[in-house]
Amino acid sequence: MPLPCDESLAFLEDMLATPSPSGFEAKIQNVIRSHYAQFADEVHRDVHGNQWFVINPTGAVRLMLCGHVDEIGLMVKYIDDQGFVWVTRIGGSDPLQHWAHRVHIHTRTGPVLGIIGKKPIHNTLPDERTKGAKIEDLFIDIGAKDKAEAMKWVRAGDPITHTSGYQRMPNDLAIARAMDDRIGAFVCLEALRKVHAARAQNKDATMDVALFTVCSVQEEVGLRGAQTSAYSVNPHVGIAVDVGFATDYPNENKKMIGDFKLGSGPILHRGANINLPLADMMESTADAHNIPYQLSGDGCIMGTDAGAIQVSRSGCAAALLSVPNRYMHSPVEMVSLQDVENSAELLAQVALKLRAGQSFIPEPVF
Repeated sequence: MPLPCDESLAFLEDMLATPSPSGFEAKIQNVIRSHYAQFADEVHRDVHGNQWFVINPTGAVRLMLCGHVDEIGLMVKYIDDQGFVWVTRIGGSDPLQHWAHRVHIHTRTGPVLGIIGKKPIHNTLPDERTKGAKIEDLFIDIGAKDKAEAMKWVRAGDPITHTSGYQRMPNDLAIARAMDDRIGAFVCLEALRKVHAARAQNKDATMDVALFTVCSVQEEVGLRGAQTSAYSVNPHVGIAVDVGFATDYPNENKKMIGDFKLGSGPILHRGANINLPLADMMESTADAHNIPYQLSGDGCIMGTDAGAIQVSRSGCAAALLSVPNRYMHSPVEMVSLQDVENSAELLAQVALKLRAGQSFIPEPVF
C-alpha cells in the first residue's frame, strides 16, 4: 500500500511538532505556507487566522477542502503564592489525559517547561485512587520558588501543550499529539500537491474546478474558522477532513460507533450532514481508483467543520472524510500513514473529476 513521499512525511513531522492551540494558530500557518505556497496559484489569509491555497481560481466549480490546524490544550488561569500554575481548558481536553505529563507553556519569550503534578500513590487514600480528575485539580510545577518568580516567566492566557512528538511505529502507523486535526489539514494539502502535479503533467487538460484548500482555525472551540472561511470561499462543494474514531482496540463499543480499522482506508460518511450525490461520487471515485474506504452512517449533524460548511450562506454540497484515529484527544493519537495517503489520493481524484454543470441536488434513493 502507498505512503506519502519522504519529503511530505518530513514536513508532516514539522507540522506535528508545531504547537497551535485554538486561537494560537499563526505559527503553524507560517510553517504550512513556507512549504505549500509553491503548489498554489494564490494564497489568502484572513483576520480570523484561516489560510487557504487556491489552484485555478477562475474555475467554474469552487471546491473547498478543509482541515483544521488548531489543537486542544490548556491555558494559564491562575498562579498561586507558591508559584504553581493552575489551568483552564482549550477545547475538549480530558483532565485524566494530563496528569504526570511534561508540558510547554508557550510565552512571548519562548516555551517554559512544566510538569502536571500529582501526589504519589503512597500518599493517596484508597477511595481517592479511583476518582477521576477535574480540570480544577490540575496544577503545573514550573520550578518557580514563589508567585513573583513564576510571573516573570508566564502570565494568564498563555497556552499550554504536551511535549510529546511524532514517532513512527510498525505497520506504517504513527503517533503524536494533535493528529486531530493536523493530519486532516495535511491530507488536504497533499491533495493540493497532487492536483498541482497532475496539472503540470498534462498542461493541455481542462480543469473545471477552482480548488480552495483551507487550513481552518478554532474548530475545537466551535467550528469558527470553517464558518468564516466558507463564507469567504463560497464553495459549490465542500469536503471537511477530520479524524474519526477507530474502534479496532479493546473496550470500544462498535455497536454504537461502528467498526473502523486503521489501515483499511478513510471513513466516508452518509447522513443528514452529507450531500447524497457527493457521497455517491466519492464512493464511485474510490472504487474506480481501487482506493479502500470504510462507511459510517451518521444520523445527526457531526461536530466537524462539515457542519459549518454545509450551511454557509445559502448552503453547499458538503461531505466529510475521516482518517481513522485511535485514542483521540490524547497525547498519543495514532493513525495509519496508508490511510493518510489514500485519503489525499481520493480527494485529488474527486477534484480532477468535478465538472461544470454537475448537479448535486438530491434525488430520491428509495
